[in-house]
Amino acid sequence: MDPMFSPALHRQRHEFVIDFVRSYKPKKVVDLGCSECSLLKQLKFHLEIELLAGVDIDGAILKKKMCGLAPLSTDYLQPRNDQLRIDLYQGSVTQKDARLIGFDLVTSIELIEHLTLADVKLFSEVVFGYMTPVAVIVSTPNADFNPLFRRMSGFRHSDHKFEWSRAEFKSWALKVCLDYGYEVEFSGVGQAPPGYQENVGFCSQIGVFHRLGVSEVCNTLCSTDAEDVSSYTLLYSKIFPSLRDNNILRRVLASEVLCWAEKLGRRWVEEKTGVKDDADTPDQAGGDGEERHRAPENPLQLEETQTAACGAAMKSLVEHQEVGKLDRELFWTDGGGQQESRKLGRCVSVPLFVLWGCCPKICTLSGSLSNLRQLLMDNAKVKLTQDGSALLLNLDEQDEENHDDFEDSGYADAMRCPHSVEPEEDWDANV
Repeated sequence: MDPMFSPALHRQRHEFVIDFVRSYKPKKVVDLGCSECSLLKQLKFHLEIELLAGVDIDGAILKKKMCGLAPLSTDYLQPRNDQLRIDLYQGSVTQKDARLIGFDLVTSIELIEHLTLADVKLFSEVVFGYMTPVAVIVSTPNADFNPLFRRMSGFRHSDHKFEWSRAEFKSWALKVCLDYGYEVEFSGVGQAPPGYQENVGFCSQIGVFHRLGVSEVCNTLCSTDAEDVSSYTLLYSKIFPSLRDNNILRRVLASEVLCWAEKLGRRWVEEKTGVKDDADTPDQAGGDGEERHRAPENPLQLEETQTAACGAAMKSLVEHQEVGKLDRELFWTDGGGQQESRKLGRCVSVPLFVLWGCCPKICTLSGSLSNLRQLLMDNAKVKLTQDGSALLLNLDEQDEENHDDFEDSGYADAMRCPHSVEPEEDWDANV
């Protein structure tokens, strides 16, 4: 009857792992037999994972596919809170490597059937006895299901050395638990047609192992193998941008502060003068100037109570220059403690405590008001008052910078020059 699976069986296996990750939130995950790295590509988007590793004996395919694990542009624009490192190793799962000891989760998806039975024993010793992860997910074909594939003879793949029945898989799994101090839950993916499930089970059978504790057997193995064994070859290692990097933290914080300072400054000018800011009027490029020149909205939108609080806090904004006069001079202190000055047009100072009270993300990024001041002091894009209590914002200068950024982006030219757009490729259709 050739059962059909929707979604595809390999997607169901990966989704099983992803559901486990969502529930247990492991920080260190290694995929044994990662092959084309398709599971790793999905797991890298789970922010709880700080170390993601893959192992495969085929180094050529790892080198071909590893570029797909690189950070995306969005990873730099919106850095993670915690660090993520991705490592790819070429090596055999029957060999020990100290760099893989102590992971929270080890996955082995449709791997063990490619090993000889002698190597399966070594695999058990390496994974459960040497690596001693908190949890292990093992999936393998279920031989009981095979008779439902009408046109199949022999094993499902030419490289399979065996395919276990449910009883054989259970026997191996229970022995692993007895030898290395684990417990196991049996599950699977790939439902049989109606009326067959009880007799044949799942197409892919899965064992989820949980470590009970450090058993006496495990203690003995770990003590004898404590030396630094490195049998794998590291082919790829990449650290993703994160807020743990102080330079990235300063950049993101400064961007957030400038965004909110400009919003509050423009709102204060409008309330003070009763005249809507020039940036709110359309220009020749087409469209609404407010949408282009205004700083992008923060993902953490203000609640009604926060909006009210900001409205009250805006009374603390201090006007440094009357609107329309250009003969005043602004003084500030740079990161090196030197005083600088500049002729200016419209300038307001935004107290840091106002920004602190208006934007939860600024509070989270800086940790405290004093830290906020310290993190902003050395940033060339941020100008603080001499006492460091407020941010100085030249609204005219902001307009010029935003207009230059818009022109330099090429977007304005694209708007003026209609062109054909190629349809986006449907990637899912090609998988």
